[in-house]
Amino acid sequence: MHSQPSRSGIFAERHVAPSILSADFARLGSQVKDVLDAGARIIHVDVMDGHFVPPITFGALIVGAIADLVHDAGAAIDVHLMIERPERQVEEFARAGADNVTIHAEATPHVHYALMKLRDAGVSAGAAICPATPADALAEVADDLLGVALCMSVDPGWGAQELIPASLGKLERMRDMLPRRVALEVDGGVHSETAAACTAAGANLLVAGSAVFESDDPGGAYTEIAAAAGAL
Repeated sequence: MHSQPSRSGIFAERHVAPSILSADFARLGSQVKDVLDAGARIIHVDVMDGHFVPPITFGALIVGAIADLVHDAGAAIDVHLMIERPERQVEEFARAGADNVTIHAEATPHVHYALMKLRDAGVSAGAAICPATPADALAEVADDLLGVALCMSVDPGWGAQELIPASLGKLERMRDMLPRRVALEVDGGVHSETAAACTAAGANLLVAGSAVFESDDPGGAYTEIAAAAGAL
């Protein structure tokens, strides 16, 4: 297994996590290297199955393809599973090299079980909630299993959406509810003009996709967002 405990502390720090959902897959390795060279220490991988969300993206093979490149740079892979019944797949992503795997609370009746499987696989266990899901939905698993709580600030499934303004208040409520050791991640509509508001609301991990990889200079775009977030 690629994952190593020495990378788990990265998720407790403040970081902008470029999402390869928006990358040019003909140049995936070089684009990931660009943002790593610019200072990124978390690479976000959005996995979609065509059921929980309409689009289909990619699976554990992509995680395995970039694992050595990311880990050799001292960075971590953050996998976001937007798939139904994720407990059936989490171990495969852990084996492929994920350092954190986040499942959706809405995608399984067995959130606790899925998080236990991740912990037993030796990776950080995350859980995400959609915009309409209450901020306290993860309260019952926050104390012992949860490493990362992800607040979707757009509807999951598509890039380049605008951040839902009510998400900032939701982030504040989640931060108040969660133990301090649990990282708070925000995903959707994050760019240089929204990053500071997200960190002010309590997020320490900010996922940025189109704002980074649809730029002519992904490394420069990452640096601009990280500066706005106070994550340099």
